[in-house]
Amino acid sequence: MYASDRNASEWTFKWRLAVPAALGACLTLAGGGCWAADAMLPPVHTEHGVHYLSGGVGGGEARAIERAAPHWPVTLEFAVQDQRDKRAGADYLADVHVRVRDAHGHEVLQTVASGPFLLAKLPPGHYQVEAKFAGRTLDRALEVKPGAPIHSVFVWPEAYVDRAG
Repeated sequence: MYASDRNASEWTFKWRLAVPAALGACLTLAGGGCWAADAMLPPVHTEHGVHYLSGGVGGGEARAIERAAPHWPVTLEFAVQDQRDKRAGADYLADVHVRVRDAHGHEVLQTVASGPFLLAKLPPGHYQVEAKFAGRTLDRALEVKPGAPIHSVFVWPEAYVDRAG
């Protein structure tokens, strides 16, 4: 055996030990998700006992939020539709004013989304969501069920945004 073969064998052996150990640490420390992936998530805030986060402006942060979304009861997404070319899709929005009220009309969350995504840990129940951008409000009724995350997309027509801006 040549010295380079021995070094390669030692490296392979150490690598085989290190990868499972690192993976185990990620799963243990982060409750099932590697902390490196979670490091891209924006900070979690709390209002009226509701934990939420918003963001997703950068590609890495958007991917991290999309990976985290299935673990949150509610995902709200905000975009503006190009009316001239509907095939072009929609552009993400930030600075959307969000208000969530429970079935009794009590406000449980009010914030300004700092990016196109807002994740919220709302308890099971019925909610009314108002999302306001450029003076135009979109309303949506949501029903949160245990173990069934929901994803609601709010899309403003470009014409509304242009007139209000």
